[in-house]
Amino acid sequence: MPGIEFTLALAGLIFCIGALGVLLRRDPLVMFICIEMMFNAANLAFVALSEHLKSVQGQVMVFLVIAVAAAEVAVGLAIIIAIFRTEKDVNVDHLSELKG
Repeated sequence: MPGIEFTLALAGLIFCIGALGVLLRRDPLVMFICIEMMFNAANLAFVALSEHLKSVQGQVMVFLVIAVAAAEVAVGLAIIIAIFRTEKDVNVDHLSELKG
């Protein structure tokens, strides 16, 4: 198993790639994939620190993050499908009309 430094560096790299994807891409599906990458990077860091500290708390947090990610995907994809049915376009820049 790789050391804690390598695992945390990998988690940081995956998180940065996900954050850049959210900031630079305008397609909502790609943005959701990048948000999932950020969640998975946090999960990797939790598991690595849990293994390093010989504690179960990090692994419990992983289950919480997975539950939040599943709920986020379900709601987000439902919103994207509803917008696509009415607008026929899901570009994030063109959705400013949704503001109250």
